[in-house]
Amino acid sequence: MSWKFELLTKTAPKLNRPTMIIGLPGIANVGKISADFIIDEVKAKKTYNIFSYDLPNSVFVNDKNLIELPTIEMFSKKRNGKGDILILTGDVQPADERSSYEFCEAVLDTAKELGVEMIITLGGIGLAEVPKKPQIFCTGNSKEMIKRFGRGIKLNENLYGIVGPIIGVSGLLVGLAAKRKIDAVCLLAETLGHPAYLGIKGAREIVKTLNKKLSLNIKISDLDKEIADIETEILTKTQELGKVSKKTALKKLQNRLQKEMSYIG
Repeated sequence: MSWKFELLTKTAPKLNRPTMIIGLPGIANVGKISADFIIDEVKAKKTYNIFSYDLPNSVFVNDKNLIELPTIEMFSKKRNGKGDILILTGDVQPADERSSYEFCEAVLDTAKELGVEMIITLGGIGLAEVPKKPQIFCTGNSKEMIKRFGRGIKLNENLYGIVGPIIGVSGLLVGLAAKRKIDAVCLLAETLGHPAYLGIKGAREIVKTLNKKLSLNIKISDLDKEIADIETEILTKTQELGKVSKKTALKKLQNRLQKEMSYIG
């Protein structure tokens, strides 16, 4: 395999019935925003750095005007009396089809080693307009898994005819997990399908869903405040910039939540 998982602790974590959450850049970066917020709120510990020469051949310029390589990382959170949590997120997705397959297989190898019982991937469904209240769609690698996961929460399970192929890790990982006999679901939030748009409202609905399903004890009001603050800044910046496009204004605000992403898929 061409993907290296560098353990940042002396020994691999001993986890109790862990669930793995994957949120990488994609449509409106819904999955990454969701994962980043959960990591911050549950105070998850960085456990693995993930590296490959198959990462995109680009770098980021940070706020100190220095070069940073793209990163993919895995965090862990032990919880007394509950199943533990693993969260995988990063700046980019694998660069091409083959590397995407190899990355997913490497993630599944690690999941098996750590005893992961369920995988949840996160992403967005791009719409022509911003949805007032984004729906959360759910698919998975078995009908039984979808039914079990959806018990007690409001999800739309009717994706056929609404979405085409699910491109990237969020879909591929679920499919490959079936071969390893690991239960997996994919949660997709409605959002605006525009490269400059941040799908914060869609991320809110995903976090809300996972908060209830996994008993994360996250204060959704904190995310609501973040949404309100960013929407205010978007409006202010857009007015100040005048002739500068809204796309540019949005890009200037992305550092509040994440590094700027170039991958949309």
